[in-house]
Amino acid sequence: MTTVLPRPFRLDVADAELADLRRRLAETRWPTEIPDLPWRRGVPLAYLRELAGYWHTGYDWRRQEARLNEIPQFTTVLDGANVHFLHVRSPEPDALPLIVTHGWPGSVVEFLDVLGPLSDPRRHGGDPADAFHLVVPSIPGFGLSGPLREAGWDLARVARAWAELMRLLGYRRYGAQGGDWGHAISRELGIVDAEHVVGVHLNTLLTLPSGDPVEAAALTAADRARLDRLGRAEPEMSGYAKIQGTRPQTLAYALTDSPVGQLGWIVEKFKEWTDSTDAPEDAVPRDLLLTNVMLYWLTRTAGSSANIYYEASHPTAVAPPRRLTVPTGVAVFGHDVVAPVRRLAERDNNIVHWSELDRGGHFAAMEEPDLFVADLRTFFGRLR
Repeated sequence: MTTVLPRPFRLDVADAELADLRRRLAETRWPTEIPDLPWRRGVPLAYLRELAGYWHTGYDWRRQEARLNEIPQFTTVLDGANVHFLHVRSPEPDALPLIVTHGWPGSVVEFLDVLGPLSDPRRHGGDPADAFHLVVPSIPGFGLSGPLREAGWDLARVARAWAELMRLLGYRRYGAQGGDWGHAISRELGIVDAEHVVGVHLNTLLTLPSGDPVEAAALTAADRARLDRLGRAEPEMSGYAKIQGTRPQTLAYALTDSPVGQLGWIVEKFKEWTDSTDAPEDAVPRDLLLTNVMLYWLTRTAGSSANIYYEASHPTAVAPPRRLTVPTGVAVFGHDVVAPVRRLAERDNNIVHWSELDRGGHFAAMEEPDLFVADLRTFFGRLR
């Protein structure tokens, strides 16, 4: 694997880029809307107009850019792809290295509120024995690791790149954490680099029945209710995945040309997948939500990031599922539509820790940072 030594990185978006964004927002062509229950046919017109108006006149990118630039950032080249990552070393010398991976439509912005407590618990009222050295990469093709220049960046290739990144940084013993696509990448990392991964913590885990009647008979009523919930939600909520998994390039033209299009495409998922009631901001701070969108908009990676769905839908070879043997912890946030069943999870994973949490959803670190941090500390506390 061809690698390049990490180089410091600093965000410095040109004024002309921000002026272009403001112009496009001001000149948005708005569609009509058929009256219906809010969110049933997609993002409500009144809501998106108000949010886009705030993006245009109230949101301060330079403030968010400065916050990001307070965090040590780097870029390197792994297997031919430019990779951006945050690297926050703990002041505690015995901290455990931990690589944390986002998903779609997320980014490194998901973890801004947990970087301090995880890396420096002493400063945040915690036990210094729980400290982590944090590596938080942007997946190839996403945001500041994009756009992609070639096909083939499937989950296994990302996991191999992460193993190389940790080797490059000198971490020979480390943990992995992930949600959404990050959960699949972290699982694969625990398989391909089991010699060095001490444990894998997941806040997403898709568990589907195998069709084995013995397995089915062992499911409880609560297990079946959880599977039924996902089954009911999937037809209504999976349209985005079918498009991104089949025609990401066609989608890219619309989302790269229209900031409101990009905003609507992402914000819908933050409403459907979070512990929210009327709007995503019930669960996620508005400025963090827009900063996450900005990383897609400024880097023109709507189509590039969608390619992870295409690669998953068009594998070059179909391999049987592989069991993750390293210790695995799962945090089930109660309002995540992708809620796993423990009996099924144990089929393919070495589950040693399982938490059922009554708050939070798919974007756990953004929605419930305190619960997220506490669960990581508990799980990895037994593996240090």
